[in-house]
Amino acid sequence: MVEQADLDAVARQLGREPRGVLEIAYRCPNGEPGVIKTAPRLPDGTPFPTLYYLTHPVLTAAASRLESCGLMREMTARLAEDTSLAAAYRRAHESYLAERDAIESLGTTFSGGGMPDRVKCLHVLIAHSLAKGPGVNPFGDEALALLADEPEMAGILEKERWT
Repeated sequence: MVEQADLDAVARQLGREPRGVLEIAYRCPNGEPGVIKTAPRLPDGTPFPTLYYLTHPVLTAAASRLESCGLMREMTARLAEDTSLAAAYRRAHESYLAERDAIESLGTTFSGGGMPDRVKCLHVLIAHSLAKGPGVNPFGDEALALLADEPEMAGILEKERWT
């Protein structure tokens, strides 16, 4: 059960009421929610395949900034060149699907963020890494390592986990 205070905090972060929240999947060192785990279907029955959703506004802005500088294109190109990276990314995808399907199967192999063949959304990949910890999603980990030294991340990321 998610505490009402956490739902209220997430609503402030998102600027709207959160939907389908199962738990706070990542809490910033300062105590604020940073990532929520959502149900595979919203309360109205709409499929929602994004299991981990980035909510903290500083993190979402940072993910958008990384996306705008072409990082996703570079990461996707590396998938074709590096078979061990591609295998790790596929494992992240399979783990994501298995965890979501254990809650409720949507009958799809779509996970999120472009996994396993491309990098489409760093917000999803960062959320996945924060929720599961280092070593699960290689591109989420890389993005967090790029952000960890930024001054605005103090109190939001544990720098030593991502560098």
